[in-house]
Amino acid sequence: MVDQNKIREGVRLILEGIGEDVNREGLKDTPDRMARMYEEIMSGMGEDPAEHLKKTFQAENNEIVMEKGITFYSMCEHHMIPFYGKAHIAYIPDGRVVGISKLARTVEGYARRLQIQENMTGQIADAIMDELSPKGVMVMIEAEHMCMTMRGIKKPGSKTVTVVRRGAFQTDADKVDMFYRMLGKNE
Repeated sequence: MVDQNKIREGVRLILEGIGEDVNREGLKDTPDRMARMYEEIMSGMGEDPAEHLKKTFQAENNEIVMEKGITFYSMCEHHMIPFYGKAHIAYIPDGRVVGISKLARTVEGYARRLQIQENMTGQIADAIMDELSPKGVMVMIEAEHMCMTMRGIKKPGSKTVTVVRRGAFQTDADKVDMFYRMLGKNE
């Protein structure tokens, strides 16, 4: 999927564009390193992250299942610099559950592509709704965006929080309250 030759050439052009000598010792291998890095951090572009949710298990538990603190790293599609943080997912099974590592793999699949946080939050929630058919799902993402911290406004430590609710989490305030209590954020 990734064309490493195009990435190498693009990196060379950027280096030349900022006035660097692409042949100096410290930069000589940079285009190749960048090509390998982009292949790794953009690996989600060639996959359907919802695939991780297809294998489910019968479960008697029809209460909230939460996986919190899922660390992710993504690349902002506006500036092509990182944003990173934690994803918190809760769903209410309707007789079927998924292995908990599969929720983290789904987050990873959506994060490893050019992305904006607002879309990623909805993509994760929609994939869970589509594949598990739960009674409801709620996803919260808290992230620091390098476009806010190292350039532009330069406000390190600021966090962007996005929340998406589907199904029972849209209509049942008690379920939403339970999400925040489980998350430990009901201050």
